[in-house]
Amino acid sequence: MKDTDTKTAAPKRGQRVNVRTPDVMQRVQAEVAEHYRSEVVDKLRARNEGLTIGNTTVRLTKQFGFCYGVERAIDLAYATRNVFADNDVYLIGEIIHNQEVNRQLAEMGVCPLPGDSAVDEIDKLGPDDVVIVPAFGADTPTMEKIKERGCHVIDTTCGDVMSVWKRVRKYAKDGRTSIIHGKSTHEETRATASRAEGKDGKGNYLVVLTLDECDYVCDYIRQGKGDKEDFLQRFSGGHSSGFDPDLHLSRIGVANQTTMLKSETEEMQRRLSTAIRERDESAEGSPNDNFQVFDTICGATQERQDALFEMLENQLDLLLVVGGYNSSNTAHLVEIGEKELPTFFIREADCLKSLEQVLHFDLHQKEEVTTYSKILLGDDPVVVGITAGASCPNNLIEDTILKVFKLRGIDADEVKNH
Repeated sequence: MKDTDTKTAAPKRGQRVNVRTPDVMQRVQAEVAEHYRSEVVDKLRARNEGLTIGNTTVRLTKQFGFCYGVERAIDLAYATRNVFADNDVYLIGEIIHNQEVNRQLAEMGVCPLPGDSAVDEIDKLGPDDVVIVPAFGADTPTMEKIKERGCHVIDTTCGDVMSVWKRVRKYAKDGRTSIIHGKSTHEETRATASRAEGKDGKGNYLVVLTLDECDYVCDYIRQGKGDKEDFLQRFSGGHSSGFDPDLHLSRIGVANQTTMLKSETEEMQRRLSTAIRERDESAEGSPNDNFQVFDTICGATQERQDALFEMLENQLDLLLVVGGYNSSNTAHLVEIGEKELPTFFIREADCLKSLEQVLHFDLHQKEEVTTYSKILLGDDPVVVGITAGASCPNNLIEDTILKVFKLRGIDADEVKNH
């Protein structure tokens, strides 16, 4: 909370407000820099060759960490706390998928409206309360409920996410079913799915996560029908109410959760297009109104994936991917890395327990595990690559860099002054 003499007067009840005024943003930028900036990371970002001290080299990808959408969401959240200094401020779920950022907001008095109980909690809100919508957006029933309560709403939804919403609304208007490449439980995908139902609620969607699931859908499309009960059970929780695969796969439009692996989304689009073409017996390259697709992968997600592919062209002994375990875009960086070399998905520097012991999230076991590795042991030269998802702040990346050097016998001061 701010001292009384630095507060901005809270807007009157129900008043539309711009929280990003120059005086507020001056304070916000100072707070954000204090919490998340890193001089070490800034220095390494400017050194494409990485940082070598003794027999240890650390390299960063050219693109990593906070993207514009995340920075904007954080700025808006901090600005909201400044402007509404005396109001109760709530956040739908998490602002982004990073424990450090959400912890900072909690310490500032921003209270989360937790997951499944959000609707019940919203019923308790009033016109003096402030609700922040996270970068992923929120589903339409939740937003309508908040509107009914008359709360101040600060919407930090990423522009790339809203572009997907525009696309699936158009699909619904045109009578197409939205095939959404994503995780049915992810906040962004749930928000997108609710828009795919259209303004009248009669639109349809199907959420498809893996290429195996995509192949199942493609086989159903080619046949024109199949075991409907098995289909609906397989995609339980991932389709619109009243979804009928015999009817609603005739005309489709493909969209995606913006943080998915680009190559996988493109392959899914190709397979679905082929299935529609083969069912309709249309030639490749000829127009087919029963299939539409637009590129809705987030630019920042793509940049971070491309930057990692570029770094992997060089010799590395170990890759560390830093970020929240529930961050989809971060997990896809891990998937890319682990195909090439030993890769560890860590939340923070403390996960590097010793030269041998690493606490990390295993994507296949879907749990945090401890792995023992000898890669950092000994006096031989070691090259460690580091990247981070779009929701990871630079201070956590700096902590990881310093920890790697510390484990190799090089103290923080030497790193910072090198």
